[in-house]
Amino acid sequence: MLFLITCYKYLFIPLDENNIAVEIVFENQLVKEILEKYRLIWAIGHASSLMGWDSETYMPMEGVKDRAVARAELSLLHQQLILKPEFVELVERAGRQEGLNDFEKGVVRVLQREIKIMKALPPWLVAELSKTTQEAMVVWREAKSKNDFNMFKPYLEKIFDLSRKAADYIGWEKHPYDALLDMYEEGLRTSDVLNLFGSLKPSLKQLIVKVISAGKYPREHELEKIPYETSKMEIVNKKILEFFNFPLGKRARLDVSAHPFTIDTGIHDVRITTRYEGVDFKRTLFSVIHEYGHALYQLQIDPALSYTPIGSGVSLGVHEGQSRFWENIVGRSTAFTEFIYPVLRENLDFVRKYTPEEIYFYFNTVRPSLIRVDADEVTYNMHILLRAELEMLVLNNEVKVDELPELWNSKIDELLGIKPKTYAEGVLQDIHWSMGSIGYFPTYTLGNLLSAQMRYAMNRDINLDETVRSGEFNRIQEWQREKLHKWGATYPPKQLLEKMLGESYNSEYLVKYLSEKYLS
Repeated sequence: MLFLITCYKYLFIPLDENNIAVEIVFENQLVKEILEKYRLIWAIGHASSLMGWDSETYMPMEGVKDRAVARAELSLLHQQLILKPEFVELVERAGRQEGLNDFEKGVVRVLQREIKIMKALPPWLVAELSKTTQEAMVVWREAKSKNDFNMFKPYLEKIFDLSRKAADYIGWEKHPYDALLDMYEEGLRTSDVLNLFGSLKPSLKQLIVKVISAGKYPREHELEKIPYETSKMEIVNKKILEFFNFPLGKRARLDVSAHPFTIDTGIHDVRITTRYEGVDFKRTLFSVIHEYGHALYQLQIDPALSYTPIGSGVSLGVHEGQSRFWENIVGRSTAFTEFIYPVLRENLDFVRKYTPEEIYFYFNTVRPSLIRVDADEVTYNMHILLRAELEMLVLNNEVKVDELPELWNSKIDELLGIKPKTYAEGVLQDIHWSMGSIGYFPTYTLGNLLSAQMRYAMNRDINLDETVRSGEFNRIQEWQREKLHKWGATYPPKQLLEKMLGESYNSEYLVKYLSEKYLS
């Protein structure tokens, strides 16, 4: 999961050996002036990112009282600076200029979009959303641990109410969900989500039945119940990141949080987290690999785009494509299992009684399950469909928040044939709603689509299995950097994918990949 702090993220500007800013891609004087004035806005984003990371890792529980106020004030300051008349006028003038290169057009596009959003949202709403979500994240953690939905319910009611108001202020044509989806995936609409799930749902339901009936992939594995020592698993996780050339201690950190996430405070400081539950070691392993995919995207953006509005991932869908690619296409492959098997065997004594093939099937159990983050590739998107449907219903005032637990249970039963026994297994399991991230979930499925598309596109240039089996992960990283990562938010998501992969999101590749892997 990518942890969003504000609508956009801000990175460092590259410096030469004399600590002088290096301007490589920006030639237009008006755009240069915009970027100079943007420096203070970036600093606010940087501070807010650090506060967000601290809130989820080391902040004492009662610290939320001060943190909520501080971040609310910073959110207001961010809005005020973005909407300063002289800054808005500069962006408008730049938008009328001819001859801008693609990077300069990207700066103007992203800023025009943010200005439009910030103009639409009244300051009281920006502050209230920030303050409420900061408090709600802390309450959510306690409510989940105590299995107490009523503790979290008033915060969730307020978050949905504020989100609905935000959608109304921003404006929408057919559904209030449109405005919120666009916050995470530029150009995405409710109709797109409905069409996507309308085509995917029947294909995936058939696939689930076929895969389970075939019985090649186990529904459960005894390793899921075997405990592990956290200290040993920490060694494994760090070794995996070492294989991936993750710059721990230099440009990156690995910490622990209630819900794994990635946050970037700048191109030189990207942080990921995992969690250790003491049993079923693949959970923490794949959360690390997933978050690594997010972090790699941020780390591989062209340094020349640092400190600019386009110096970040273009959208959550593209971002999730990177994390799901590394987690599933790479991490759950036979080649990767064989590559890391010696590390598992060396550090986890209980692994020694299992062959690499048996570990592979442990990594790829297939069964309807209650917890989204632990769901297998075949059933995962049903969890996203559930959440998207519920968000649409609540935003459109068709369902009340206090109806969510029962509706959640009935819908997951309809989709996967199982029912939660606790709130923690159901409506309370995700952090996203406490963060105010309404409209985020569909980007996970977009990411799954993109991960499969990248697999087929990459295999035209390099043999992915051989590359993974030999541990030449730098070849995969370089491919992603050149095709997608280095551009940051220069192009809108659909244009970026069409430019680099020849087409936008296409669900056919995901169904093909899953069918080939699990049925052939």
